[in-house]
Amino acid sequence: MGLVILTGASGSGKTTIAERIEQQDAGRARVFRFDSIGVPSPEERIAKWGVGSGPGGGWQRAMTIEWLNRIAQERGSLPILFEGQMRLSFIAEGLATAGIAEARVVLVHCDDATRTQRLCNERNQPDLANPDMMNWAKFLRAEAEAGGFELLDTSKISIEDSVKYVCERLGIEPSGG
Repeated sequence: MGLVILTGASGSGKTTIAERIEQQDAGRARVFRFDSIGVPSPEERIAKWGVGSGPGGGWQRAMTIEWLNRIAQERGSLPILFEGQMRLSFIAEGLATAGIAEARVVLVHCDDATRTQRLCNERNQPDLANPDMMNWAKFLRAEAEAGGFELLDTSKISIEDSVKYVCERLGIEPSGG
């Protein structure tokens, strides 16, 4: 049974890929979304978890570990896809803490122009197309490259090809529906 973890900055395509797999391949893979736990305000995160070290802070680290512990208990016969904005170092720590020895961790990435277009035009969230988001994306890419993680650049490939890529890693044939 496979576990694929997609991470990336806003606008990279990770949620779209996960939604497509969940819709088209329901019953052949389980999909978990980091943000389904709800995202507290910055003030709440700092009050409860502190500022933390680097992008994402203590809250993101704690929730990544919590999610991966939950996923370890949920593992069964179906492959699992887990997506969210998480530092790769937090994912590695969470996998170790949960005792998960095998997982494919994939950074979903795109160039800044593509990210801006998606955030402004497709998602109607122009406030996210800012220097902080672009720097977060650069940080994640550098972390992925330094750690030898897979990188799926969605800048110039279709959603269908992106879904196919992830399905192959899940060990399922994409339905194409």
